[in-house]
Formats: sequence, structure tokens, C-alpha cells
Amino acid sequence: MDIRINSYIPITNVEGVGTRFAIWVQGCSIHCKGCANPHMWDFDGGTSYKVEDFINIIKSYANKIEGITWLGGEPLEQIEPVTKISKAVQELGLSVIVFTGNDYADIKDRQDFRELAKYTDILIDGRYEQDKQDFSRAWVGSSNQNYYFFTDRYNESVIYENKNKIEVRISPDNEVVLTGMGDFKELMEVMR
Repeated sequence: MDIRINSYIPITNVEGVGTRFAIWVQGCSIHCKGCANPHMWDFDGGTSYKVEDFINIIKSYANKIEGITWLGGEPLEQIEPVTKISKAVQELGLSVIVFTGNDYADIKDRQDFRELAKYTDILIDGRYEQDKQDFSRAWVGSSNQNYYFFTDRYNESVIYENKNKIEVRISPDNEVVLTGMGDFKELMEVMR
């Protein structure tokens, strides 16, 4: 089984609770207006990995991270490999956070989603809505998005204990990569 990944950052402190391995899946049919990642919509982009190979990449960082965070693209569009990897991560004693543009009410009764939920600590749902932009809560960009705690590993206190942050990374070839949540447009203006 393969999974198509746009990119990943093995060590980040802006994509969920603690130090995390952030994974941006490739492909999304939701297409939120104002999406920060429209280059991840195409299902043919990114890089294809064997699920077992990707699990081994995560394992190599297991002693440095609290868990993984699924972003996108849309993780539920590749739910079978996302579930398999999430299960392996939980078996390592690490946590799993999943972002989805779907509404929980619309997916909660799907059998494939119920299987993924078994290996998810926090689900953050809801499409990004540009007219409801709001960076006041951790990790989300619009006021319609919600948090669901599926295990007792975390509770609502993490929302208030964490603030949105942006990490700026400069690659060896001087490419600037911004991750996290905040007003990227304002930051880019300051950087010019």
C-alpha cells in the first residue's frame, strides 16, 4: 500500500501539542477558498511512499517527538494508509492529530473513519472559511473549526495552553518555507 505525501517536517513545534512530525498529504477535493495549500489539491503531485517505508521514517524520530500531525491536502482522501500509519504511531506510544476539512457530523458514522478515530487523539474538523478567519485559537485558521478529543491523552486545556505560531525555515538552496498558523500574508509583507 502506498501513500502520496506532499511534504513532511520531522521536527516541528507549531503543528500541534509538543514536538511533532508533521505530514502534509497530497490531494484534496474540498478546495477551500483562500486555502494556504492549493498546490496540494492535485492528487498526482507529491511523492509516493510505501506505507511501511514511511512508518520507518517516523520510527527513526520516535525518541524526539510527541506524535504526528496529519495535514493537507485532505488526509481523509487517503484514509486507509493514514489509518495504517496512525495505528503504527500509536503502537509506538506516540500521539496522533488529524486535520480534516470535513465536518465531524458528516463523517462520524463512516466505517473507515471510525477505524481511523481509534488511532486519533485529536481531530480538528471544518473547512477553512476565509470570511471567518480567526487565529485566536491554537492551530486553526477560521472560527468554524472544532476540536474533538478521542482519547484521554489530551483535553481542551491544550487549546488554551498553546498559541498559534509560525516557523520560518530556510533550506540549503535559500528557499523560505513557512509552517504553522497565523497571518502568512502579513508576515510576507514584513519580510519584503
